[in-house]
Amino acid sequence: MHTILVLGGYGFFGSRICHTLSKENNIHLLVAGRNADKAQLMATRLGLDASQGLSIDANAADLAQQLSALKVNTVIHTAGPFQGQDYGVARAAIAAESNYIDLADGRDFVAGIVDLDQSARQRSLVVTSGASSLPALSSAVVDHYLNRFSRLTSIRHGIGSGARAPGVATMRGVFGYCGKPFLRLDSGRWTSVRGWLDTRRHRFPSPVGTRLLGSCDVPDLILFPKRYPLVTTVSFHAGFASIPGHLFVAAASQLVRIGLLRSIVPLVRPLHKISQWLEPLVSDKGGMFVSMEGDDVNGLPQTLTWHLIAGSNHGPHIPCGASIALAIKLARGDKLPFGAQPCIGMLSVKDYLGALDGLDVHEVPA
Repeated sequence: MHTILVLGGYGFFGSRICHTLSKENNIHLLVAGRNADKAQLMATRLGLDASQGLSIDANAADLAQQLSALKVNTVIHTAGPFQGQDYGVARAAIAAESNYIDLADGRDFVAGIVDLDQSARQRSLVVTSGASSLPALSSAVVDHYLNRFSRLTSIRHGIGSGARAPGVATMRGVFGYCGKPFLRLDSGRWTSVRGWLDTRRHRFPSPVGTRLLGSCDVPDLILFPKRYPLVTTVSFHAGFASIPGHLFVAAASQLVRIGLLRSIVPLVRPLHKISQWLEPLVSDKGGMFVSMEGDDVNGLPQTLTWHLIAGSNHGPHIPCGASIALAIKLARGDKLPFGAQPCIGMLSVKDYLGALDGLDVHEVPA
């Protein structure tokens, strides 16, 4: 049995990951978080023994000793937001000789995981950050279509959510940079843009339709230019299913831009509550796209756009696919690269979508 501990296992993403992994016969699952009652309740809901729900604080000084005592083979860290976190959990996992996977979406956090590469390699461990839609799935899509290009010059991608709001921690991470500047590569130059501004429209295949999307600071913006060195433009935009909701956040971001607000993070909890109230009135459909431009194998201009469409409010399951797929591979004993790295090149599109089997999620190939 491969023992997997999901930190934040009763949270927004953690509960979804635990639900899937609890069905794997060769995985001994531990649901962990600061609240023992919530962890035990989640364990029993999944048909596990209540003892598999544990009170574990990600910031505990003795976290490595706790993981070691539990003989944890792999830690899945879902307790965000990751912006501003250090690598305490990852270091504790390495010290306990456990593999480590997280769902981080923080640009610097995901890119900086390579600082732990040497210690992970010394212990023959798999340590990866960003096991989520970005960059795990987005990079898998680009890799899949790369051989159709003699020269890939542009990657523009984005996500339009369905009615169901992400968890409070995820919203804090996104709202933390709303209206604030960050750099992205545009026509070969690093250009400053503002979070949730630079509004674009993208038409997703039916039944999603056209969505408003704002610029977001994500790991791909710095990871893709390194992985695909001929690329001169990388952008990422995201938006809500509710146009009024999207415009409200964009307006608040403008107030941050001009200095009338320091941050819109204090709005997270009330907006999260409002989004829950309005959920029945908003579309349950969402989507993701990756659009690639460049020259085809004959040297002619080419644009390919891949889509992923989610219905029935199943979009929030999509970020969980990478950690589920990696956990199953590790439990099976599949060979994965040792060391610490962002979650790029570790999964194929087929691997990723296979972890979402049974959900109302389907691919629209380019």
